[in-house]
This record gives sequence, structure tokens and C-alpha cells, in this order.
Amino acid sequence: MVVSALYILDNKGKVLIHRNYRGDVETSAIEKFMPVAMEREEEGSLIPVLQLGEITFTYVKYNYLYLVCLTRKNANVAMVLAFLYKLVSVSFLVFSSTQIFLEYFGEFEEESIRDNFVITYELLDEIMDFGYPQTTDTKILQEYITQESHKLEVAPRPPVAVTNAVSWRSENVKYRKNEVFLDVVESVNLLVSSTGNVLRSEIVGSIKLRVYLSGMPELRLGVNDKVRFENIGRDKGKAVELEDVKFHQCVRLSRFENDRTISFIPPDGEFELMSYRLNTHVKPLIWVEAIIEKHAHSRMEYMVKVNSCILYYFDIYSIFVSSNVGVQVHPVDESPNRTRRSPWITWLFTIQLYLKYFKFYV
Repeated sequence: MVVSALYILDNKGKVLIHRNYRGDVETSAIEKFMPVAMEREEEGSLIPVLQLGEITFTYVKYNYLYLVCLTRKNANVAMVLAFLYKLVSVSFLVFSSTQIFLEYFGEFEEESIRDNFVITYELLDEIMDFGYPQTTDTKILQEYITQESHKLEVAPRPPVAVTNAVSWRSENVKYRKNEVFLDVVESVNLLVSSTGNVLRSEIVGSIKLRVYLSGMPELRLGVNDKVRFENIGRDKGKAVELEDVKFHQCVRLSRFENDRTISFIPPDGEFELMSYRLNTHVKPLIWVEAIIEKHAHSRMEYMVKVNSCILYYFDIYSIFVSSNVGVQVHPVDESPNRTRRSPWITWLFTIQLYLKYFKFYV
């Protein structure tokens, strides 16, 4: 990934701040971007990558601001987009760490850029060197770039963590009591047909840690997956096959590939160690089944059953029932054949059942 220049534009295309890293593009090249982007937006064919001559414009829009990267070489567009989304906080599944501009300014908007020109230029210089991303970890940046009343304070010397191999953790971390908290968070996704059959099921999980350790500790975590079971000769039917596994940058991937042991020097505080997905047949944790019985005249009886496969019994509190009645009127000549007394009127009833909360007993 090589970025020639980075621009921050307002909603009208005016340049608020920019940094030319390689000097291989002219400053006026950004003037070609906004007319083409506005034209594509009106046509409904707007995409985050525009190719104009020899220059590729990759951009994101946030709070009426455009962050545009200009590249001349065959750059990895996905990495450029990842870098832009790293600068601001946008709902994107791949990025879960704290974003840079929001961490410094609170809100990323035009006013915050104008009030913090010095810090913005300093950040652009530190996070990228000659078009290559260097440091995007806000915890490391805050150790030598601080803000107070829109003023920049530079420490007399950069911390060792900036140039250290373990850039995500400082060496002078100390606690009176060493503690590690590990949480395994899993959610079940189900695709159910109209007849109640489960078409697809998967488990999406993550391992989150809260680390309060002194010094530079090395932690090891063993995870049983399909390859691990095959190595020790167990039955494949009992294996667990993890897919889409993503690790934090602190994990030593070479160690994991050899013996499936997660070895890492953790960052200080809370972070997500890994995330994964498991394609397997899963019974619904809570299954709600509604049975409707129509009686004579206007009486209808609803029976709602709630089953659980992991709990012995539970109570349901605060049931709210609301009904919405709508009327559709059709002309006599266009109304379909009906046996009701008023053939040109159709009554539509919608009944919504709200369960405020469950109380489980294990």
C-alpha cells in the first residue's frame, strides 16, 4: 500500500487540510475529484474508488467530510479503505479498535479540524511515512502527542513502544495486583423458513480479555479446533472446526500454525483477542411458536408457546398486546368476489405481541 497524498475536504469540495507524502502528484489534482463524485452521485453509480487518468481516488465520507487518498501506483484499495476507516469511527465490522480522530477530537467534523490544524498535521505525519502507514494505535500516539485547549504538547523523547517490536504495549506498566479476565462471547444466528424449519445456523464468537499485568508478560492460551483433534488422534466426529478466525496483532501466528497454541504479549486493558465463526447444526436457544385458532364470528384464539433447550423453566413478564386496524376501500367494479355483506371493503387486522423480558431459572 503506497499513498501519494491525503486530503480532507468539506461538503463542497474545499480543501481543509492535506499532506503530500511522495510528491508524485500535483496539488491541483484534487480539483478533478469533486465534480466527478457529484456527477456519479446524481446518477446513482457512486463507488468509493474513482480512476481519473493515472491517479486513483479512494475516499470515505463522514459527517459531511471527505477523506480522500490519492495513489499513482497499483495500490491495494482494500488496505487504503481500511486506513481511512481507521482514521474515523464508522460502523464497519472489520475495525473494532478506537479510531484516531475521534479519540483526539471527540467529534470528527469541520469545526474540529479547523480548531486543531496543528494536531491534525502532526497526526498525519506520525501515522504515515512516505506513503506507508506506520503507527495507527491511539494508545501509542497519545504517549507523545497530547492535546490541551487546542494546543499540541510534544514529549521530549518518543516512547520506546513506538520503535519497539511490541508497539501495542509500554514497558513501564505496573500493577499492585496482577489480574486477567477472559470472556467468551458467542451469539447464534439462525435462518428459519416460514414453516418453522431451520435452514442455516451458525455460531459467531469472540474471546475478549481484560489484562492488568505488570511488565511484559507472555500469555498462552490453548484452543481445541479440528486440526488439534486430528494431531492427538481423537475422533473427527468430536472435532470443532473454526472458520473466519481473526487474531489481534499481538498473537504470534507462527506459533499458532505449529502447535495451535495462542501465544501473545497482551496490550494493557481491554481488547479482543480473537473472533471466529462456527458452521454447525444448532438448536434454537429459545423457540417461539404461535398457534391461531379461529372461532365463529369475530373471535380468535392465540396460543403462544416458548421452548428453550438449555434452561429448565422460565417466567414471562410484562406481555403487551396491541392491535392496528386498517381499512382498504376498493371501487365496486374493481373489488374481488367476496361473500361478505360489504364486498367493497377489506378489513386488515394486525396484532403485535411484545414480551418485555424473560426470567430464567437454571
